Amino acid sequence: MQTRSFAAVLYKEGNLYVAECPEVGTVSQGYTVEEALENLREATELYLEEFPLPNTSKPLITTFEVAVHA
Repeated sequence: MQTRSFAAVLYKEGNLYVAECPEVGTVSQGYTVEEALENLREATELYLEEFPLPNTSKPLITTFEVAVHA
């Protein structure tokens, strides 16, 4: 079995942390960052068992700023 790295985007929604994997499209949640990541890992592993991804290069993930009028 090989391992592969994926990105995780986390944000807080109410009392929960939501974790998303943009490369695969899986989403999970937890009461802590660690729990949300572990749940995302499990959801992603289960998803990939059914729908394997082709070998592709890692996406470039960055941030950008926009002007927000308050």
